[in-house]
Amino acid sequence: MNFIDMFKTYVGAYYGVTEMDEYPLKEYVLYDLKEHIQKMVMDNQDHNISFIDLAQEVEKLHLKTKLQDCLIVLPKLNVSLELLHLIKMRLRTIREEECQF
Repeated sequence: MNFIDMFKTYVGAYYGVTEMDEYPLKEYVLYDLKEHIQKMVMDNQDHNISFIDLAQEVEKLHLKTKLQDCLIVLPKLNVSLELLHLIKMRLRTIREEECQF
């Protein structure tokens, strides 16, 4: 996975966690993700990359994609299993809604 894909995955995870209102401690996870993303940006400032444009591109993605990014990133940050379980339940709900159409 190249740097841009990794950055997009972390930003997608950030946006995915923002949608998890049923998890009361999401602010702590968002803080950790934000710190990690900022470190990635600072470490790669010398590249000619528009991080804002990349983040805006990710923001427009479907919620399902953002939640899938969460399942990739969050285990690396050692988040609670409760949050991972809630994300999986939300993905299952989205999948069921898609099947109804």
